[in-house]
Amino acid sequence: MNGSIEDILICENAGDRLKSVETALMIQGRGIEGDRYFLKQGTFSDALEEKGDFEVTLIEIEEIEAFNQETKLAYLPADFRRNIITKGIRLNDLIGREFKINDATLYGVRLCEPCAHLAGLLGDSIMSHMVHKAGLRAVIKKSGSIRLGSTIIPCEKAV
Repeated sequence: MNGSIEDILICENAGDRLKSVETALMIQGRGIEGDRYFLKQGTFSDALEEKGDFEVTLIEIEEIEAFNQETKLAYLPADFRRNIITKGIRLNDLIGREFKINDATLYGVRLCEPCAHLAGLLGDSIMSHMVHKAGLRAVIKKSGSIRLGSTIIPCEKAV
């Protein structure tokens, strides 16, 4: 099933508020141009560089909405500190698979589980409510540009 991009969020420095952009350039081996992890300024830049999956994070708008409904909170997508907000696609199904967004190709590496840092920002309920739902870490296999509304297309077979 294909999905779409609801929002693209970046910030230049760890701890800065993420801002929405209409288009972004994804660079293989680096991340989203202008983002804190592209600039090696993210909170976990050193630790994630060793793992090799710091380039892009995605989260489903449906999971954010379900979290807000269950907890009676009203967090915005940017509050979850992920780069790409998706709609209509199960990100967990992209682990170990390539997928395309416009001319960019990405590879889903692992779940982007909630952490103590995010719990410190959003409260402890994030830990229990968002396990296995807090998004996907991906690497860029082929550079390209993305924009709001772009279609996310899973490749046919797992890599």
